[in-house]
Amino acid sequence: MDHLVFEVGTALVLVAVAAVLANKLKFTIIPFLILLGMAVGPHAPEFGDLSFKFIESEEIISFMGRIGVLFLLFYLGLEFSVGKLIKSGRSIAVGGSIYILINFSLGLLYGYLTGYPLLEVLIMAGIITISSSAIVAKVLVDLKRTANPETELILGIIMFEDIFLAVYLSVVSGLVLGDHTSVLSSVLSVLIAFGYMLLFFIVARKATPLLNKLLNISSNEIFIIVIFATLFFVAGFSETIHVAEAIGALLLGLVFSETEHRDRIEHLVIPFRDFFGAIFFFSFGLSIDPLTLLDAAWLATGAVVLTIIGNFTAGMIAGRRSGLSHKASTNIGLTIVSRGEFSIIMANIGIAGGLASILQPFAALYVLILAILGPLLTKESKMIYGLLNKVFKWKNVEKSY
Repeated sequence: MDHLVFEVGTALVLVAVAAVLANKLKFTIIPFLILLGMAVGPHAPEFGDLSFKFIESEEIISFMGRIGVLFLLFYLGLEFSVGKLIKSGRSIAVGGSIYILINFSLGLLYGYLTGYPLLEVLIMAGIITISSSAIVAKVLVDLKRTANPETELILGIIMFEDIFLAVYLSVVSGLVLGDHTSVLSSVLSVLIAFGYMLLFFIVARKATPLLNKLLNISSNEIFIIVIFATLFFVAGFSETIHVAEAIGALLLGLVFSETEHRDRIEHLVIPFRDFFGAIFFFSFGLSIDPLTLLDAAWLATGAVVLTIIGNFTAGMIAGRRSGLSHKASTNIGLTIVSRGEFSIIMANIGIAGGLASILQPFAALYVLILAILGPLLTKESKMIYGLLNKVFKWKNVEKSY
């Protein structure tokens, strides 16, 4: 008997319960949804027709989760000005380079010191380096920090990470899976990703009058169909040229942010962002089997400590070089500490290539801890800055300028 609708309905009821609980406790919903997803899923018990395994609905819940990421990043793009990002281009390039250099170096060092072979070290470095754009976007929106001065640099670092991701994923996939990628193809991946992003910036700056006319649609029904059709097409096309679909959604949001229809789009997108975004974090939890996590506890814990230190250091250096205050720089390091989908993808490449089986539970536990700690650290960044300021006297230094 087909229980697909019943399974999806059960999943949505669980998501709703987690949302209500998080609201009662006045805390971000992300860790509640991830832990809830872990508590059910393929290993959960069945009670007659009521199944929490979500076997039949696994694919559709996962796909709905992907839609959630698109809406989260699309909305984040709507909140920004392309003009300001272009003006901040040098700061973004410097900040992104600092972030990647520090975190990637720490990832390589950690893999080497824990005694793993070269290919495992490369996978571990990839797992540790890249932050979760979905979680970062959700936290910025939830904490109403999209207008903060440091958020432009955070957004820039996310896009810079994607250029690094395009290269690293192609190189490591070739090494691990045996499809030896040439230097030329790696360079080509970077140029395509960079050129694709540049194209969106040009469209946003030059084609705004045309977009204003094209989007001058009186019917909300037709308007939202046009917007969503464009969003899904652009995100899907981005994947075909090896640019993450979420980055495609972010870039499209940046383009629409320059139009006179920005507020209308935001108003219509918010309910979809909240609904599908919640499903993403729940589906992410479903992919984690808690029974496998203990084996990698020590390895993941060490990586978490290293990541928090590396992110805070990178955020502080990148922020200060961009002329931001110590407080804003602290926010950068604490906001981008969350890890997510890319870390899981890296681990899956390692498993597909026959590397150490510890990579999968390591990535799952590492991501889980930082997916919970990341939003918490971001929420309490003001308190953390206050404690650090008592030690380093940053406020006195800034007043002296």
